[in-house]
Order: sequence, then C-alpha cells, then structure tokens
Amino acid sequence: MRYAAITERLAGLGGAKWAVHAKAREMKRMGATAAGRDIIELTIGEPDVATPPELMALASKSMLAGRTGYSNGQGEPELLHALAARYTTRRGRQILPSQIMCFPGTQTTLYAVLMGLLGPGDEVLLGDPMYATYEGLIAATGAKMVPVPLLANAGFRIRAEDIADRITPQSRVIFLNSPHNPTGAVLSRSDFAAIGALAKAHDLWILCDEVYEDLVFEGVAFASPLDLPDLAERVIVASSISKSHAAPGFRSGWCVGPAEFIERLLPLSETMLFGNQPFIADMTAQAIAQGSPVAAGMAERFARRADLVRARLDGVAGLRVHRPDAGMFALVDVGAVTADGEAFAMALLEKAGVAVMPGASFGVALRSWLRLSLTQTDDLIEEACDRIAGFAAGYQP
Repeated sequence: MRYAAITERLAGLGGAKWAVHAKAREMKRMGATAAGRDIIELTIGEPDVATPPELMALASKSMLAGRTGYSNGQGEPELLHALAARYTTRRGRQILPSQIMCFPGTQTTLYAVLMGLLGPGDEVLLGDPMYATYEGLIAATGAKMVPVPLLANAGFRIRAEDIADRITPQSRVIFLNSPHNPTGAVLSRSDFAAIGALAKAHDLWILCDEVYEDLVFEGVAFASPLDLPDLAERVIVASSISKSHAAPGFRSGWCVGPAEFIERLLPLSETMLFGNQPFIADMTAQAIAQGSPVAAGMAERFARRADLVRARLDGVAGLRVHRPDAGMFALVDVGAVTADGEAFAMALLEKAGVAVMPGASFGVALRSWLRLSLTQTDDLIEEACDRIAGFAAGYQP
C-alpha cells in the first residue's frame, strides 16, 4: 500500500527516542531489576507536585455547568483576554487578544505554527542539542533542519554568529527555546537583540518555546524576544500551563504573535481542531490570571537538586556535570568513560536500575551525555547519583 510522504519523513522521530524510558516503565511494571534494585526514573519532565486542587475543582465545576460544548478555532474569549493581560504586563507593551491562539499544549502549538510558516525546501535554524520532538515537528512540514551547535563552554547558549554562518536563501525561521530543554540555558535580552538583528537583515521569523519561563532559578533573569518592540512583526512565542502549573495532562497551550499571523493561522487551527475544551479554557484562564502557586517551589527544588547532582557526580569517575539555569534537568557528560551515551544509559538501567535519557535523543552534540530529570525527591536523586558514580567507575564499553 502507498502512504503519504510525511510518514517517511517522521519515521524514527517519534517514540524511538524514548526507548530507555519505555523500557524503564516496563521494568517497573515487572518489578525490580535482576540485581534486586528498584528503578529510579530520571527520564521525563513530569512536575514533582500534583496539579493545584483549586484548578481541578474549577475544571470540574465548569464541566458540571455545561461548558463541554464546541469552542472556536482561536480560543475562548476569557482565556484570550487573560493571556493578553499577562503578556502585556510581563513584556511591557500591549498584547491584544487578536495576537493569541490557543491549542492543546505546546506540542500542538508548535506543530501548527511551523505548518503556518514552512514548506518543502525551506530551512529552519535550530540549536543542537534540542528538545527531542523538534526534529519531527520540522520534518512534518517538509522543511530542512539546519543544526546550530550549542557549545558546553558557552553555557549551551545559542550565539548569533553561529546562526549567521548557517543562513542561506532558503532560511525561513530561527527556532529558539529559552529556558532550554535539555540544557537549562537561558538567553538574555542582548542575545535576543543580536539574533533579532539577523532576523531583520534576512527577513526571518523567530519562534521561541518558552514553556519553562516560570521555572528560572534564583539569580537568573528571564527574557523573551517579545520584550523587543522592533521585532514585533516577526516574533512568535509558544507556552502552556503544563510546567508552570503542574498540569501537563490538561494539554492547554497557546502562541502569541502578530495579529496578521494569527488571522492567517486560524483556518489551519479550524481544520485541525476547531476549538479546545471550554472547561479547560476556564481553568486555564484562572491559572493565568492568578499566577502559579507551585512554580516557585518547583524552581527552588530543581535548583537545589541540580546542585546536589553536581556535588555528587562532577569530577567523579571521569564524569562532568552541567548545572542548568532553569527547568527540570541536569546534564552529565560521560565522554571520559565512553563516547556512546546511549549504550551507557541502557546498561545503567539494566544493571544499576537508574533510568536517564541518553543525550543522543536531543541531538548529535550530546552523544556522550545523559539528561537527568530533577523531579524525584532529594533522597532518590542522591541514591541515583551514587548508583551512577559506582556504575561509571566500573563501566566497560
């Protein structure tokens, strides 16, 4: 039988990247490892607290009140106005409801946005390493991903000069992620200004995934390309309540950009979804208007655990730790032990009962790295680090 070309473009870009995580879940279901150890799961970015009960109560109340009918392609008016108020306050310039579109989570948002900006033959400039799904999002459009190396000695922050070296006549979008997953790097206002100058010079869009905005660690300033008025016509940002409000299962996200872009994207949204769930929109509107009761606590705990990982592993058995400035993850370089982080991660799971993400799932630049989630308790993080250190000391590739 014949299939659409998109199925070929996306082959191997879905669940295959999460093989270690899937195996860990299966091992947990079956019981302890052969060595009798329980599995410590440090793979996915699941918030370490439950969704605030007041938000769940509001969603339930809204459902019972009959808010379960059809919506519209852009979003419920109350949520659009709440988001407009939030971004107007945070970015220091007026953002209107006409500049916002709501989707089920950041992933769907990014898919729709990229479909609205790209086509076959276009190029997207994207930092490597990158979040695991970005490659598939770009491939779905038929465009080509142009990796821009993010260097560990530069804090994994994308540099304008490295982007400039890779711009061609086919370039259409600079795809950013700040705070960055998996590295936890946070771009500054001056970083965005330099990147924005490139975008203006070459007539490029800037798309920025900001889902970790509320999980920036103490002493680090968050910035956004939306902060810069001279970039207003070419900047689109995406976010959701998945991380900030510990509500990933509700799938409630949005994008903010020029009103003309939102208008042109609307038929695509209507073709895909024709509206989100009104009861979830009601819950999200309250979440946005009142702010997060859990984000500050998560940021404090993740920063503390990042320091714990560094103290326990950096310089031990040849390991090197990159401490993040935000987010839910720390990176560990196993390059002095083996160049194959993927094989190391699988063996670590099978023999030591610690599940981590191989860096190769996030790009070529992290082939000898591991990504550790910081969402387990301090005690489990400490135990995991001890197991990793012991395993690395005796590892034979």
